[in-house]
Amino acid sequence: MLARHFLARAPGFLLWGAMAVFSAGCASRPEAPIIELPGGAAAATTAVRLTALLPADVLLIGEQHTAAAHQQIEQQVIAILAARGLLAALALEMADAGVSTAALMPSATELQVRQALQWDDKGWPWKAYGPAVMAAVRAGVPVLGANLPRAQMPGRMADRTLDVQLPGPALKAQQQLVRIGHCNLLPESQITPMVRVQVARDIIMANMLSQTVLPGKVVVLLTGSVHADRRLGVPQHLPSDIKVKAVHLRAGAGADNEAADAFDSVWPTPAVPETDDCADLRKQFPPASKPGSAPAPN
Repeated sequence: MLARHFLARAPGFLLWGAMAVFSAGCASRPEAPIIELPGGAAAATTAVRLTALLPADVLLIGEQHTAAAHQQIEQQVIAILAARGLLAALALEMADAGVSTAALMPSATELQVRQALQWDDKGWPWKAYGPAVMAAVRAGVPVLGANLPRAQMPGRMADRTLDVQLPGPALKAQQQLVRIGHCNLLPESQITPMVRVQVARDIIMANMLSQTVLPGKVVVLLTGSVHADRRLGVPQHLPSDIKVKAVHLRAGAGADNEAADAFDSVWPTPAVPETDDCADLRKQFPPASKPGSAPAPN
């Protein structure tokens, strides 16, 4: 009653000042999270699979970047964890370490989010990854870049200390994966520098995850399946006291030699149409390929 009396009798400039203070107070209030739980049979299956993996401090989701079904599952995982109040952060191979949406509100626009993450739509189509990213933003959960910045790659290629960060068999497996992944087109002299970059990526992702862990919640990393591999990738560089679970989103039939200990769970999805990836790589890495070329995302 007193407040109404004051406002009714106050001079104009006082009334304006009171309204400004009130408005500023409202603007400074944190926004409520916007939670949208996915529906349908596919999301229900994802929820059951996800529950079977929990609890975990870190959840690695290893995808095939060209499989749209994998990005759909990732959006479901993020939305489900957010709805349960379990999502601590979303880390991305698709954005460089050092960028974050932490300063944005849940109502931030997609443009604001892309700008905050310095999103490279050519390398990582926003149409594919935007739904998972926005599910985290809407929930008020930070999205963090976790990949090695391209500017640091030349230095890592020359960093001999990266040659001893993996057990011998894992290092040899990484070398062979680089050969196969580049269709045996790379000069042998480039294999070691390429593997060093791969290891450096795993290390920087692991550091980001270990710094983001929150008790009772889950940090999710979206990445390629090799990075998520327990024997070869990010798990090799995480502290032993962090409980990590690794999921392989597998498009089509699995390889005959797929190791059972590489992942905690394999979630199969339909095969994707075959493409001649080597044709593109022949253009990127011709026989006279220049030393120091950056590796393709994996």
